[in-house]
Amino acid sequence: MKIITDKILFKTTGNCDIVNITEEVDAILKKSGIKNGLLNVFIPGATGAITTIEYEPGLAGDFQNLLKTIVVEKDNYGHNITHSDGNATSHLRASLVGPSLSVPVDAGKMTLGVWQNIIFVDMDNRERDREIIVKIIGE
Repeated sequence: MKIITDKILFKTTGNCDIVNITEEVDAILKKSGIKNGLLNVFIPGATGAITTIEYEPGLAGDFQNLLKTIVVEKDNYGHNITHSDGNATSHLRASLVGPSLSVPVDAGKMTLGVWQNIIFVDMDNRERDREIIVKIIGE
């Protein structure tokens, strides 16, 4: 059994910025040589999230609007009262989606659906340098 760890680095604009990382994750899988196993994508940090979506502009915009509707901007969140960064909505939105995603690997390919893409969503209220961890376990 092999265990491979790699990283994806990029910049984001914050405010529910969505970055399609499917190609980068697939490149790491191909480089690993693993044919069967499990692939995990993880964002270390409390204001980012990983999920899947059909990545097209209309749906990406709908998802951003949904996040902004579910967790609305307001100043009186407890986090904003105790911290000066004003990013309580960032933490709450990220908590709803979650920091990681696991994908089965069969015959050297991720078992994603036809339209399913892996995305990173930057929930923070400012630009950020982001580092995504990809860990693949298998043979």
